Amino acid sequence: MKIVTAVEMRDIDRATSQRFGVPSLSLMENAGSAVAEFVVTRYPSAERIGVICGKGNNGGDGFVAARKLKAAGKEVRVVLLAEPGELRGDAAEMFAKLPVAPVIVRSSEELKQEKTRTVFESDVLLDAILGTGFKPPVSGLYAEAIRLLNASSAPVVAADIPSGADADVMGEQTGTAARADAVVTFTAPRPAHIFGRLTGGPTLIAPIGSPDEAIVSSLQLNLIAAREIAPLIGPRPLAANKGNFGHVLVIGGSVGKAGSVAMAGIAALRTGAGLSTVATPKSVLATVAGFHPEVMTEPLDETDSGSISTRAGGEVDALIKGKTVLAVGPGISRNPETSEFVRNLVMKCKTPLVLDADGLNAFEGRANELNGKGRTLVITPHPGEMARLAGSTIAAVQRDRINVARTFAREHELIVVLKGHRTLIAQPDGTVWVNTTGNPGMATGGTGDILTGMVSGLIAQNPERIVEAVFAAVHLHGLAGDVARESMGEHSLVATDLVRALPEAFRRVREAAASTKVEIRG
Repeated sequence: MKIVTAVEMRDIDRATSQRFGVPSLSLMENAGSAVAEFVVTRYPSAERIGVICGKGNNGGDGFVAARKLKAAGKEVRVVLLAEPGELRGDAAEMFAKLPVAPVIVRSSEELKQEKTRTVFESDVLLDAILGTGFKPPVSGLYAEAIRLLNASSAPVVAADIPSGADADVMGEQTGTAARADAVVTFTAPRPAHIFGRLTGGPTLIAPIGSPDEAIVSSLQLNLIAAREIAPLIGPRPLAANKGNFGHVLVIGGSVGKAGSVAMAGIAALRTGAGLSTVATPKSVLATVAGFHPEVMTEPLDETDSGSISTRAGGEVDALIKGKTVLAVGPGISRNPETSEFVRNLVMKCKTPLVLDADGLNAFEGRANELNGKGRTLVITPHPGEMARLAGSTIAAVQRDRINVARTFAREHELIVVLKGHRTLIAQPDGTVWVNTTGNPGMATGGTGDILTGMVSGLIAQNPERIVEAVFAAVHLHGLAGDVARESMGEHSLVATDLVRALPEAFRRVREAAASTKVEIRG
């Protein structure tokens, strides 16, 4: 799903009407209906709904929502922050259809009237003052109304965007902006919906009639949605066998870090790979094999410290034959000899390869040797690893995550999965996918190893759809974390909880893919 700017959203609405023949009045009707449906569904016990409307098209969406909520049996109260004569076009037409008499407010002084205060004391408030076409700052009557709205104890649902927010800002909003317990926006998200932390609750993206051909964006930013993942995890053929779903070879582990590589191996299987083999130093093989009987193991020559030796190069060359994808790095250590082994392997390997953890650290100061030209190479750094690869700092990476990931992917011709809040998947052509699943409970050791296994497992099953496999794995990984949080909480969540939560994550993606709406959190 494309992420678009506020100007592009305006152009999309115009093209929908002028090129594709969908009346703008229908778009407003559908938008207001989506807001009303959300309010009824999310707050079924709320009886009194207060709708605060501006004089633009956002207010028009509010008028429609008010009409629909009234039809649903709710007690609806409407405030219009303008003279009715100031309304134009579609907003004026929708105002004429209002089934309730609105409270007309022309000045900040009139906001203090009893009849106005009564609206702000409703069970739920609907913010339809300003939409994504507005550019801050907000002042005067609208600013006062926003302050009243923010002072209310009622839940606030924003139509399109919290009033006063800048839709194109990816960070913290400045100036006066409405709070929101939920946001219902339309057609496609704008940057602030994804990166602006506009609400601690859900943001619903509802289609209102624009065809896909009308949705054009210059940002090269895309939101990962369930409907793009579901085809990769659909029903399997009745005559399928394990050979149809790929064989993952995970290379890693060392003394004291056997669990990392074992988790990656089982995550590949739990994500659907047909076979999973873990190649690990001889001295930790028994430990790795003891975790999961489903995972096969192979011993590798080792250093004196119990990590993989450069002498294992020939052994690995033989193991690679017949494998669909390699995962290199979990628990592999930063032993200098092992790092040399990793660099040698990555530089010559033509099999699709996923590189993580200390496998990435092997290229610190030598990122020029890391290139995916003519092959599939996926790297999955957290901000610290990304900073080491880019010769930068964690703070610098976090300030400019999109450009850092995009630039590295382009220059090194590989796929970058930059982990963190809103994990990014950057392609060599500059396209970036944004993930919105996951939670702070996943900030615990081993979740990255689970992701490495999942990425490898989905690539193994979809070798012709590499990028989709990568972002599907990232989305499912975060969703599994969200599922696990529901029972474990954030403080008690551990990495293997994600593996156990994967079946439910798969189910939820399939269910969400059947809806025309997309819901994200945070």
